[in-house]
Amino acid sequence: MGNSRRYVVELLASITAYGLLLVGANKAEQWGWVPEALSVPVALLPMVGGVATVWVIMRHIRRLDEMQRRMQFEGLAFGFTMTALITFSYGFLEGQGWPKLSMFVVLPLMNAMWVLGYVLACRRYR
Repeated sequence: MGNSRRYVVELLASITAYGLLLVGANKAEQWGWVPEALSVPVALLPMVGGVATVWVIMRHIRRLDEMQRRMQFEGLAFGFTMTALITFSYGFLEGQGWPKLSMFVVLPLMNAMWVLGYVLACRRYR
C-alpha cells in the first residue's frame, strides 16, 4: 500500500475511532451508565481517537519529501493565521452582541483553512 493510501486508511481509522468513542461516551452519559466519579474521564475518552489522529498526521508529514513538506507547512501557516484572524474578528463581533460560538467551531475552521492554504500552495508550486 502506498504512503498516500496508507495515510488515508490510518486517518479514517483514527477519525472513526474518535467518532465511535464520542457517540459511546455521550450515549453512556445520556443513559446514566457513567458514575459521577468517572464523568470527566468518560467525557475525555474520545480524545484517544484525537491523539491517534495527531500521531497519524505527524507520521505522514515525516514521510513526505521536502517539497511536499513545504507545501504542507505553507498550508498550515495559512490555516493557523486565517483561523486566528477569523476567530479574533468574530470575538470582536461577539462584543457587539453577535451570538457566542462554541469552541468546537475552531478546529473545523482551522482544518478548512489548512486545506485551502494547501491548495493555494500546490497551485503556487506547479
